[in-house]
Amino acid sequence: MITAGIIGGAGYTAGELIRILMHHPEVELDFVYSTSQPGKLVAGVHQDLLGETELQFSGDINKNVNVVFLCLGHGNSVKFLAGNTFSEKTKIIDLSTDYRMSGEHSFVYGLPEFNRDKIKKASFIANPGCFATAISLAILPLANAGLFLDDLHINAVTGATGAGTSLSATTHFSWRDNNFSSYKAFEHQHLNEIGQSLKILQPGHLPEINFIPNRGNFSRGIHATAYTKFTGSLEQARKIYSEAYKDSVFTFLREEELHLKQVVNTNKCLLRLQKFGNKLLITSVIDNLLKGASGQAVQNMNLIFGFEETAGLKLKASYF
Repeated sequence: MITAGIIGGAGYTAGELIRILMHHPEVELDFVYSTSQPGKLVAGVHQDLLGETELQFSGDINKNVNVVFLCLGHGNSVKFLAGNTFSEKTKIIDLSTDYRMSGEHSFVYGLPEFNRDKIKKASFIANPGCFATAISLAILPLANAGLFLDDLHINAVTGATGAGTSLSATTHFSWRDNNFSSYKAFEHQHLNEIGQSLKILQPGHLPEINFIPNRGNFSRGIHATAYTKFTGSLEQARKIYSEAYKDSVFTFLREEELHLKQVVNTNKCLLRLQKFGNKLLITSVIDNLLKGASGQAVQNMNLIFGFEETAGLKLKASYF
């Protein structure tokens, strides 16, 4: 049994972490730290936990927990670690963008399907972004096989929870409801993560990545389609992907059409391959809060501490 702490406990990703860790067979949730909610009941913010826990948000930190999850706004994890220290034995898993590219503190990029061995030995994990997870799992097998040779075109849509709990003009119900829009075309911050992984698996010339992110009028999930030139057959592509994910416990290939209800409230990524002329189309679906954030963070924790990789993560999709 290990002890865990959460820094920044009032947001969506923290809420998912609390739910998972409360029912994890190998974890005792020691504290949930929040500067905005200290002394208040966790169930007062994450109201589905009413009757399940009397845990209160803490204004103090136990520096000796075995693992701490940073669920802070982007840019705040660096500030927090600059002002707070933990035991040398404490593992740190950051869910923000702060350490995904910098390499400070020897942070390992926490995409288990392609970094499992490094994660197992790591003390610091930079948890991947939600779009980056869905897209990387869709295209990295090609790079791993040295076959990502031409420009990549991606169109992906995410739910409202991808924007976090802070209000903005595009997160209000009156704006989101019955609406659809694109944003940060060709400039989304997760492009850097995707490019970094591609360069590691296939050094040399990096083809251009054309990414159009979209906002959907649903709460959670990411549906991504990516296509690029591929001279092989569909059977060859399926063989490459099957080999890449043969040891994966959460990423699966499917032949039928994919939709979000297959993955929402799970830690799964489902992939579908289709061939159209000389183009390979890859569809990828995940839950942005689980496989795209908190579920993947717990998956990384399981690898670090030698637990069953699926521990605490055998979650069921909300199909209806």
